[in-house]
This record gives sequence, C-alpha cells and structure tokens, in this order.
Amino acid sequence: MPGWAHKASPLIAILVLGAGAVYAIAALVGDLETAPASGALVYALLGLALLIALGFEFVNGFHDTANAVATVIYTNSMPPHFAVIWSGCFNFLGVLVSSGAVAFGIISLLPVELILQVGSNAGFSMVFALLIAAIIWNLGTWYYGIPNSSSHALIGSIIGVGLMNQLMAPSGSGTSGVDWDQALGVGKSLLFSPLAGFFIAGLMLILAKFLLRIPALYKPPVGKSPPPWWIRALLIFTCTGVSYAHGSNDGQKGMGLIMLILIGTVPTTYALNKAVPDSYMATFEKNSAAVAQVIGKKAAGYNVLGNPRPAVTQYVARHEVTEGTFPSLAVLVTQISDQVKQYGSLAKVPAAQVGNERNDMYLASEAIRLLMKDKAAELSKDDVAVLNDYKKSLDAGTKFIPTWVKVAVAIALGLGTMVGWKRIVVTVGEKIGKEHLSYGQGAAAELTAMGLILAADNYGLPASTTHVLSSGVAGTMAANGSGLQMSTLRSMALAWILTLPAAIVLSGSLFALLRYIF
Repeated sequence: MPGWAHKASPLIAILVLGAGAVYAIAALVGDLETAPASGALVYALLGLALLIALGFEFVNGFHDTANAVATVIYTNSMPPHFAVIWSGCFNFLGVLVSSGAVAFGIISLLPVELILQVGSNAGFSMVFALLIAAIIWNLGTWYYGIPNSSSHALIGSIIGVGLMNQLMAPSGSGTSGVDWDQALGVGKSLLFSPLAGFFIAGLMLILAKFLLRIPALYKPPVGKSPPPWWIRALLIFTCTGVSYAHGSNDGQKGMGLIMLILIGTVPTTYALNKAVPDSYMATFEKNSAAVAQVIGKKAAGYNVLGNPRPAVTQYVARHEVTEGTFPSLAVLVTQISDQVKQYGSLAKVPAAQVGNERNDMYLASEAIRLLMKDKAAELSKDDVAVLNDYKKSLDAGTKFIPTWVKVAVAIALGLGTMVGWKRIVVTVGEKIGKEHLSYGQGAAAELTAMGLILAADNYGLPASTTHVLSSGVAGTMAANGSGLQMSTLRSMALAWILTLPAAIVLSGSLFALLRYIF
C-alpha cells in the first residue's frame, strides 16, 4: 500500500465515522421534532440509554469485530488502520441489509410484561441492567486479552433480568421470567457454533493441504513483509466475508435494545412502522380475516367478557393453553383489525393510541409464535400457515429498525475496533497455537466463521464471531500438528463457562438494585 494511503487512512476513518454520526444525530433530532413535546427527564433518559446501548456495541468492537481483522493484520496483508476501515465498511453493509430477525429473536427472551411496559421504571431498569452487566464483563475479559463473546454476555444478562423479575414478583401474580424454549434454541446455536468452527476449519486446512500443495501458504508471516499477492487477496476476501457476516448477525443485538429504548421514550414515533408499503393494508386485512376464522373455530362456544389481554399475556408468560386462550386471542385479533381499519393506516393512528396499538400487535404476535409450536394447541399445517402469515403482517408493523439506528451501531462497532483491536489480534495470532498463525490457517478459520455466521443469520439465530473464529484457529492448529497453548485455551474455556453465570448474577443484581431505587 502506498505510504500516503497508509497515513491518510486514520483521517478517512474519522471523516467516515463523523459523517455517519452527523447523519444519525440529524435523523434522531428530526424524528424527535415530529413527536409530541416531552419533558427534559424523558430526553435525558433517552440520551443516557442510547449512550449505554451504543457503549455495548463499542465494547463489542473490542472483541468480535477485532476477530474479523485479526488475520489480515497479523499476516501483514493490510495495515491496521486501513484494515479497521475496510472491516467497518463491510460491517456497516452487513448491518444495513440485516433483516432484524436476530435482534428481535434476542428481545423475545425478555419477560413479556417488561417489553409491553418498556417506558415504565421497570422497563428502563431492565434495559440499563442488562446492558451495563454485559459491558462490565466484556471490558474485564478484553483487559486480559481473552476472546470473549459479547453475544454470550448479553444473553446471560437477559436471563438474569428475567429470573430476577420473576423472583421479585408477588406470589401468584403470573409474572413471567425467561422464555426457556427460546433460550434453549439460542443456547444450542452458541454451543454448536464453536464446536463446528473447530472441526470444520481443521478439516478445511487438511483438505487445502491435499489440494493446494503450496508451501508458502502454510508458513507464518516473516517480519513485516506482506504475503504474495494471491495469498493476500485470499485473506482480504475472508476478512471481508467475516466482517459482513458479523455485521449482519452480531451487529443486530444492540439494535433490538435500542428500539426498545426508543419505543419506551418516544412511542409516537417508533412504536409503529409508519413507512410500511402501500400494499400493507390490503395484506393485513386479508391475513386478519383468515386468522380470525382459524382462531374463531378454536374459540367456538366460549365468550370473553371484558379485557382479553390478561389471558393472552398469561399464555405468553406460562406457555399453557387454557379454555380462555383462544377466545381471548380471537377478541384481541378482532380489536386490532377494527382499529387498524378505522384509522386507515399505521401512520394515521392517533398519538395517544400508538403505544396501545403496538402492545396489542406485539402481544398477539408473541402468542401466535408460541401457539404455532405448541402441541396442546392442536393446529393443522394449514392453520399454522395462516397464523404465520398473520404474524408476518403484525411484525412488519412493529418490528422494524430505522436506518439511522443501523448507522449508529456500525459507527460504535468501528470505533471499538479501532481502540481495542490489538489485544485480541495478538491472542488470535500468537497465543492459541504453539506456532504462529500461518496464512492458510487464517484463511480456513475465517472462511469457516463466515459460513457459520451467515447460516445462523439465515435462521435468525445469534452466533459469536469470537467463539467461532477462535475455535476455528484452534482447529487449524490441531489439524496442522502445531500444538495448542493450553493456558490460553483454559482462559478462553473459563471465560466461555463463566460468562453466562457471571452475566446472570451481574444483571440480576443490577436489576434488583435499580428497581429498589426507582
């Protein structure tokens, strides 16, 4: 790379990040100007909550994004500052095109009543507790150069809040804790991905050695000289792929929490998606009519007197179908349909009704998500298909992420990588195996990480870039016969084992403290 480009790369990074920050701030201010005026305390809470949420993504950049650039920096394929900019661009692209499925999949782990009351003291206590706990743990592991999973820490924090919420509830209140079915699916993804990374990367290196008999590919870097151009191109390609995959999956985790913050503080602007396409209303009415028939058959012979929401909320919290579940859900579906038809579009819902409308749509969506998997509901395949179409219509109206939020998250990730990349890069390159990382090992580990993370993203499941890539490097070291540094592996394994319980204790304690204070 020319000397001028190397020197200019930090300036380019600052300009890019600065332009993104200006855009995000301008978009947020524009949205707030269109919302009804709120008190100074609301704006102060909004600012503090956004700062902490973006702080989580900033710390995430220390760990996960640093893994994406570790091989190209360590092998001298790209200068550090330029590598960070390059990775940041593709992280941003991944974040920008992400579906939001991972973001809202993480959110669904939280107790439903806290989500429905996210603007309350309990809701803000939840957000602050889980984010601060995850940040504390991530900073601690980063300080010691241990590749730790931000995803792992965040999910542990969510579980901690859910458990403490249930413990603090009055006996017999029906308050929900953790959605263990959803947590189990997430846990399987986080457990499977590093194991798969270890074995797939190792097999990929063995296959490469058999097919590509080029000695230079399997040698570690010498001094600060860059590798041959074709090896360099391969490593830049794998770095690009991991960066994009990381943005499309890991970058989503903070976005869901930021949306909860925005809904809690400025519901009139962010509770409902006012930018749905013109075809949305026709599709919504069609799906509402179809689902009303399916649920109506299940509710035949029962009447609901009064508010249907408590019975639906109880089902979401306890996952138990009672005689009131389908009748109450049928009434709720009808009420949602009538309200949306009355206003003509989501954009025309009165400011005073936006929060209630969003809560009704979210509650119905969560109930349907659980019913589709509940054998006690006794739904046919055709019934499930109808419910799924209706759920998609509900989610299109409530589960969305503005572009400025994605830009803000990408900026925070990039800044974190620029500040803290070195500790993690040295660990990945030198401290996992007894020999330094070779070009082929770096490429095999990153190709594996890219494929696994994109696969997880396709199924709306979280995956840890840190765990997948680090285990991939360990797998290539084992396959190469290089040997493994057990002290580093013990530290990584200990961090992996302790992250969940530590985050659970931290977030649960913080949630209890904040609930006591507020």
